[in-house]
Amino acid sequence: MPSAPYLRDPLTLTELDDWGVIPTMIEGESRTSGKLIHKGPQGESECGFWTCTPGKWNCHVTRDEFCHFLEGHATYVHESGEEIEITPDTAAFFPQDWKGVCTVHETVKKLYMIR
Repeated sequence: MPSAPYLRDPLTLTELDDWGVIPTMIEGESRTSGKLIHKGPQGESECGFWTCTPGKWNCHVTRDEFCHFLEGHATYVHESGEEIEITPDTAAFFPQDWKGVCTVHETVKKLYMIR
């Protein structure tokens, strides 16, 4: 294992692992895939590259997650009504127990870190 795992040019990746359909779908069938860069020994942390096709689902963030969106268009609406519009080069932090609805309008690709 390298001392510092990394991905070079994530938007050019063609071989991604199929991570399945979002289980809390409201509309459509968002499929996810990605590439894990690192997972902590107890699974307490994780980082990688994630992509998701269009659809709408209930979202519950179970651990702190930082995201840097590289492509696509999505809307995250917190249960309070606050809306976050996701476009390329948007960075967002979703704290543990963030709840709301995510709508992916155009396939999104992001780098993420969960702790």
